[in-house]
Amino acid sequence: MQVPQNTVIAVADGEKLSLFQNEGNALDIKLRAIPSEEIDSSKISSGGRHSSSSANPDDSQQQEDGFGSGITDMLNRQVLNGTIQNLVIIAAPRTLGEMRKGYHKQLSSVLIGELAKDLTGHSVQEIEKALEAA
Repeated sequence: MQVPQNTVIAVADGEKLSLFQNEGNALDIKLRAIPSEEIDSSKISSGGRHSSSSANPDDSQQQEDGFGSGITDMLNRQVLNGTIQNLVIIAAPRTLGEMRKGYHKQLSSVLIGELAKDLTGHSVQEIEKALEAA
């Protein structure tokens, strides 16, 4: 995947988000970590809320889905206010599916690509290699 200079790369799963910016060029990716906003994980976009109980094993899944929705909300805001002009999203497959539900049309227009992989906790070099191979 060609990733233009200054593209923001969001690496996420249902619990963590890391943001990077490409300081290299489209063919020589050099990622630098950048700070992210606090994520509001209180939104559950699919299926509404269920009452929490020990009989409900999906409770942690709801929290992960809410975190994915919160990431999308934050990315939408940053795209709409002009902070993000190019974006690549790398997320665990289920998280990516949850995030896609909330993409604003402006986010979709700046989205260069997506990778359905869980790369949270991986080194910057591993993320760079995954992007170059995609």
